[in-house]
Amino acid sequence: MNANRHPLLARRTSGVLLHPTSLPGPHGSGDLGPSARHFVDWLAAAGQTLWQILPLHPVGAGHSPYQSPSAFAGNPLLVDLDDLVREGWLPWQPPQGFDAQRCEFERVIPYRMAALRQAWRGFCERASESDRAALNAFCVSQAHWLDDHTLFSVLDHTHGGPWTQWPHALAQRDPQALAECRAQASAELGFWGFVQWRFWTQWQRLRQYAHQRGVHLVGDVPIFVAHHSADVWANAAQYLLDPLGEPLVVAGVPPDYFSATGQRWGNPLFNWDAMAQDGYRWWKQRLAHLLQLVDLVRLDHFRGFDSYWAIPAHEPTALAGEWRPGPGTALFEALTTELGPLPIIAEDLGLITDGVRQLLHDTGLPGMRVLQFAFGGTADNPYLPHNHTAASVVYTGTHDNDTTVGWWHSATPTLQRAVRDYLGPVQGDSVHWTLMRMASQSVARTCIVPFQDVLGLDGRHRMNTPGLATGCWTWRFEWSAVGHEPAERLRAMANAHGRLSHPPARSIP
Repeated sequence: MNANRHPLLARRTSGVLLHPTSLPGPHGSGDLGPSARHFVDWLAAAGQTLWQILPLHPVGAGHSPYQSPSAFAGNPLLVDLDDLVREGWLPWQPPQGFDAQRCEFERVIPYRMAALRQAWRGFCERASESDRAALNAFCVSQAHWLDDHTLFSVLDHTHGGPWTQWPHALAQRDPQALAECRAQASAELGFWGFVQWRFWTQWQRLRQYAHQRGVHLVGDVPIFVAHHSADVWANAAQYLLDPLGEPLVVAGVPPDYFSATGQRWGNPLFNWDAMAQDGYRWWKQRLAHLLQLVDLVRLDHFRGFDSYWAIPAHEPTALAGEWRPGPGTALFEALTTELGPLPIIAEDLGLITDGVRQLLHDTGLPGMRVLQFAFGGTADNPYLPHNHTAASVVYTGTHDNDTTVGWWHSATPTLQRAVRDYLGPVQGDSVHWTLMRMASQSVARTCIVPFQDVLGLDGRHRMNTPGLATGCWTWRFEWSAVGHEPAERLRAMANAHGRLSHPPARSIP
């Protein structure tokens, strides 16, 4: 089905996992401004080909990009405010007492949204005709998702969530009620369209900048979407909902490495039969849209396409769920017919069955090998490097793992002994480089490591702890903590292991 691999998946490459919100910057969270371009320069100097990110969508509960109100929209928090100042739309100064270096999202979100609203007013007053034409052209070209997103945003701002509690006519998308709302809220609709236009414009500039330096972008597709989202509100028939729009069953996973009671994510589940009837139109649009922003995509929770864990919506934990069949190869055949060879990395972690392995084989997609999962079992553990295949992607850890240093220091003596039995002497203060070197040496064609591991940071710097509702997704770094050595060592490893990016060497920024 997918025998012709994407060129980036057909050669040896390496890269770094870092979400843009983790970048330094003057406005409380990382964005698409100068620090993003500086990170591209750093990757190029380090001989890296790939920059992997988390979902680019607006964040949801707990600031999670995996609980977004849109599977298409860009995150307003990533919009570079200084770019709006340069355009002449935003005479903005940080409010007194605002600590720009600390990522306190409870303060960052209202600060950034207020700045975006002020920029919208400036645009309405002072934008050139060419800028107005560009905004209009963007809204027309993206109308298939943007119209629902902007209207959902207006209604969410007015009524809050969940959308099932909105006035009945709006919740059920009565055409006359929606038309009246659009007529009454034209300026507010314009604001949300403006925000998406600036995100799109800035991201395309960053992507072009990265490509010029031999760096390619790896995006992320969460398998599920949030119930309180434009996607579910606008496509209710494609989800397993009751007549009022409430979920009948929700997503999650049974007990696993991360949780003894499983994980109850709470997302509504797809009505795969309904999706099959229109040829998986929504999935085709979703993936095609993302591939206008990135070069490869990590497809989250791949095992859910073989079978998924359905939890009755009234159950407080994941324990009472059951496995139900997913769409299998039919979805990927439809996507391949529409889009050609799929530039997808399959996140095949968790409880993997023969059915999941067969689906991975049938689709020809590369799976993931996480080194933190490799030790403490038997020699046939698929995550051990001698069991890797070329058609796989090796990581030291993911955004859901502890940092490698944190993992090592929290490991039991038995686990540490298993690591030393496999690798030989391991020093705790350099364990991150030991695992990164092992990953880079792997036969797996693609190697990606979290930036926290590059910096040798401990568990206080992990991005996410699965099952923890607060305190996640807000990690940031400062350039002063990076120095020259990490990029020099990464470049030497990439060169030694046949992963060096093609452009000539650059000085370390």
